[in-house]
Parts: sequence; C-alpha cells; structure tokens
Amino acid sequence: MTKAKAKTKVKTHKGTKKRFRLSAKGKAMHRSSGTSHLAQALSSKRRRNLRGTTSVHECMERTIHAALAGNSY
Repeated sequence: MTKAKAKTKVKTHKGTKKRFRLSAKGKAMHRSSGTSHLAQALSSKRRRNLRGTTSVHECMERTIHAALAGNSY
C-alpha cells in the first residue's frame, strides 16, 4: 500500500492578519492611515475623524477574506 499524499493547507497571510479584523457581520475593518506621527499638523477635527476603525472598500473585501483564509480573527 502506498501512503496517501497530504493535501496542502491554505495559510493565513500574516501581514493581513496584523492589519485587518473581521467584524461580527464579516466586514473587514482597518485603522485609518495618517495617525502614527506628525499629527500635530492636523486639525483637531481631522484627528478626531481618523480615530477608531473603518470598513474596507467593497472591492477589497474578497481579497482580504482570501488572505485570511476564511478564519475569523
């Protein structure tokens, strides 16, 4: 008898895992850009609007889900 060949597993893209989270409804969420440094040059209103997370544009949803390999993070 021959040994059964192992199937390859779909792996999670680690860079995507660090930058994106899936919401309870399955939407991909990410942090706003432009908040890490030099924020004092921005107005208070702009800094306030950059707080928190925002959903990813719908054209990128499928790509991010594929990179996360269907796992919930």
